[in-house]
Amino acid sequence: MAEDFRTGFVAVVGRPNVGKSTLVNALVGRKISIVTPRAQTTRHAILGVLTRPDAQLLFVDTPGLHTRQRNMLNKAMNKAADSAMAGADLVMFVVEAGVWRSADDYVLEHVRNAGIPALLVVNKMDAVRPRSALLPYLEQVVGKGEFIGVIPVSAARIDNLDRLTDLVASLLPPGPPLYPLDATTNRSMEFRIAEMVREKLLLALRQEVPYGLAVEVLMLEQKPGVVLADVAIWADRDSHKGIVVGKGGATIKEVGTAARLELEAIFGGKFYLETHVKVKSNWADSARALQQFGFESEA
Repeated sequence: MAEDFRTGFVAVVGRPNVGKSTLVNALVGRKISIVTPRAQTTRHAILGVLTRPDAQLLFVDTPGLHTRQRNMLNKAMNKAADSAMAGADLVMFVVEAGVWRSADDYVLEHVRNAGIPALLVVNKMDAVRPRSALLPYLEQVVGKGEFIGVIPVSAARIDNLDRLTDLVASLLPPGPPLYPLDATTNRSMEFRIAEMVREKLLLALRQEVPYGLAVEVLMLEQKPGVVLADVAIWADRDSHKGIVVGKGGATIKEVGTAARLELEAIFGGKFYLETHVKVKSNWADSARALQQFGFESEA
């Protein structure tokens, strides 16, 4: 290990749906966080580990900061983002190229309050047309805060990410790696199974139904050649249970199959998922339920 090796935590923050999870997955080179076109896909802070010859970059993907905290779940998600910044060496504040909303100002206020160095990462730069319009936008946003750098990237197209990681690595403090050199995340297999099922639910269902769902792995058994998991899908109202199951069980079967296939691709082995749909009314406003589902709730 080089004497000038650097290691540090990088909190990746921004309003919902600016591409934070896509960015972290692209930086790590593995699918660590689930990704859908829907806002509020990420609910927990999730660590992605990138180890290079000169540095170990510990990216913390965070839920989008919500200006409207309608329930305890929203508060817990905001708390996860603020806690990630409180424990970080550097903040990557992600915005959408060509767009600046009041929600971005809200995130910027949280970044300022964290009091640590911040990079402004302008994602989705490939969506700006004409490309010449990107320069005035960058000139506009650079004056909004005291950033130590502003870098345009496209996470979806893996564009300019090498420059970003080089800069991040140079800004981290000297120190040995904190995780094994082959690690990509600190999240358990149970967590990743539950998240994968929730991703497929978000993609399969419409309107407000997916936001009222939580997923919990009740049992996990790893046998030679196969992983067996008993998965509970919790709905917050009775009327949603039938929608999740679908006609003749078609929807839940589609979700389970899609989750199984992607898990097998990620982990390189066979999975068998037994799924059940249950009801826990108003779980998003229950401190006990949030704790059960792995959230650090607020009273």
